[in-house]
Amino acid sequence: MSANIAELERRRAAAKMGGGQKRIDAQHAKGKLTARERVEVLLDEDSFEEYDMYVEHNCVDFGMSEQHIPGDGVVTGSGTINGRLVFVFSQDFTVYGGALSERHAQKICKIMDMAMKVGAPVIGLNDSGGARIQEGVASLAGYAEVFQRNVNASGVIPQLSVIMGPCAGGAVYSPAMTDFIFMVKDSSFMFVTGPDVVKTVTNEVVTQEELGGAVTHTTKTSVADIAFENDIEALMSVRDFFDYLPLSNKEEVPERPTADPWDRAEESLDTIIPANANQPYDMHEVIRKVLDEGDFFEVQPGHASNIICGFGRVEGRTVGIVANQPMVLAGVLDINSSKKAARFVRFCDCFNIPILTFVDVPGFLPGTAQEHNGIIKHGAKLLFAYAEATVPKITVITRKAYGGAYDVMSSKHLRGDLNYAWPTAEIAVMGAKGAVEIIFRKDIGDPDKIAALTKEYEDRFANPFVAASKGFIDEVIYPHSTRRRIALGLRKLRNKELENPWKKHDNIPL
Repeated sequence: MSANIAELERRRAAAKMGGGQKRIDAQHAKGKLTARERVEVLLDEDSFEEYDMYVEHNCVDFGMSEQHIPGDGVVTGSGTINGRLVFVFSQDFTVYGGALSERHAQKICKIMDMAMKVGAPVIGLNDSGGARIQEGVASLAGYAEVFQRNVNASGVIPQLSVIMGPCAGGAVYSPAMTDFIFMVKDSSFMFVTGPDVVKTVTNEVVTQEELGGAVTHTTKTSVADIAFENDIEALMSVRDFFDYLPLSNKEEVPERPTADPWDRAEESLDTIIPANANQPYDMHEVIRKVLDEGDFFEVQPGHASNIICGFGRVEGRTVGIVANQPMVLAGVLDINSSKKAARFVRFCDCFNIPILTFVDVPGFLPGTAQEHNGIIKHGAKLLFAYAEATVPKITVITRKAYGGAYDVMSSKHLRGDLNYAWPTAEIAVMGAKGAVEIIFRKDIGDPDKIAALTKEYEDRFANPFVAASKGFIDEVIYPHSTRRRIALGLRKLRNKELENPWKKHDNIPL
């Protein structure tokens, strides 16, 4: 028996060394943790249970039959984050550069299947050179098996991808289908074709960082959500982020104790809206003053900053927040902000996370660039997302809500459950000056008359009471009572039941 135990220990030690000390040292020299070190940081201490530690590849071509490393380049298993179950795979760059083989893919598929059976999230730590070329189409088949599971799991269990090294070619499409992607600055890259291929085909000279680095994907492309400085910061942030997510679409949102009174009055909100309607203010301040302890986890903060999306808590329970940001482009809706918010709203709806919407929107961004790039269809994505969402929806209009953008931002007409307005709200088809110049076109030559008519229009429509008189606004509330109103509203809506008509699936304007 002792000989068997000794053999077990020998094999475990061999598996834990991955590609060997030399390659582990090379990984550390790049400022990167190894696959196993990452799992240790991510999960609760001693909670990780590994599966398939001894799996080896089955390739016999190109001398591969002489090289067998247990684990085959990926560490898989389950553990807990703050006591809650999660399944994890962590690609090991020290083993064949983390390249995906048939068996490597089977290991990932196994934990994804298990996660679906028991209803728990999957977190993928990606650090791979791509498909294992020696295996040819078998490795491509492995990718497709993973892709199919990503699709089946979408909307059933949360899927998170953390890009912690290269992620190229077919490898990028699995993270792209997960719910959120985090990246590490200067050490992680995502692209379909690398700089060398780009140069060969198009004669463009571009670095890995410019082509698909963390900053590129969190600012320009919106492929990734957040860029972190290093592995440790990324993994600790994933732990924080995980606490906001339900385990599956059948589970309630997580609840954590809070000492923040549900009916806390925030007097400073009564004076946050500037007297000048064209002067901005920071919507982050409104959000943080309403949420428990001011905790707010923003996603995609570097992309389409004219809209804010993220998670917080009210009475200890997770809520999703969507808010126009007057500090950027006056909070206008454009192509990028519409796509960003639409995907976020749909995620919340998938996982029964109530949505709070703070509205200060002057309309959609005009211009040929927007029109020619499809603002109509992209704007419709956000409209569609809000309209199909059946979770509790509470809307607070703080200032401007003009035109079609008023409709789109979770209005009463898109089945908003509770729609509140501050006394500073202006709900109209458009701003007073533009409206008067259209209605009284013949009087444009008389500035005094136009000024008087503008003042008349403002007095009539630059307030929330016309909309309230039609029942489109449920109540005009004191800003300082916003948290209390939201907390009460969420309590009322906790058992909300609403179903869309039966369908195989909808056909959102992609």
